[in-house]
Amino acid sequence: MNTKRVYQSITKIVESYKAKLASQSEEEFTLTPPIGGWSYSEVYSHIFDASLLSLIALNNCIKGEGENKPTHFAVKIILFFGSFPPNKKYKVPTRLMERVKKINLMAAQQFITDFELQMAKTLPLIAHANSKIKTKHPRLGYLNAKQWLRFIEIHLHHHLKQLNRIENSLAKP
Repeated sequence: MNTKRVYQSITKIVESYKAKLASQSEEEFTLTPPIGGWSYSEVYSHIFDASLLSLIALNNCIKGEGENKPTHFAVKIILFFGSFPPNKKYKVPTRLMERVKKINLMAAQQFITDFELQMAKTLPLIAHANSKIKTKHPRLGYLNAKQWLRFIEIHLHHHLKQLNRIENSLAKP
């Protein structure tokens, strides 16, 4: 896995999140969409909170604070293809769902800034991580540092598509 390419992709995806954020009013940002589900606000709360938690797990791998466990074959396929299987709904783990909240535009921007700073600090260390040391993801099982980085990319992209669905539902008369 090319860490630099994945990082560049994450950076590009985060720029898309920033652009969407800049185009929102506070009211629209917290509005529950007509299609139901999360508001923009709740998506930002979830995705950047989960991304920061993923960076903690990734850093634990770098520090050798994990286990030598296998990565499930189906997860390797997800990581290889770079997306979750289509037409499948994923339920957010309860402990993460409890962390989702409606935040304001400023809090969302701060989440993004915190993520970018942590990401920049972590990136140079990934190359030194032992690929056998893994920490457990709540749904995917054991991932090593590079796999966590790839997961962050996939997860950010997945929720960007969700934001597009929200945007389309709000644009309809």
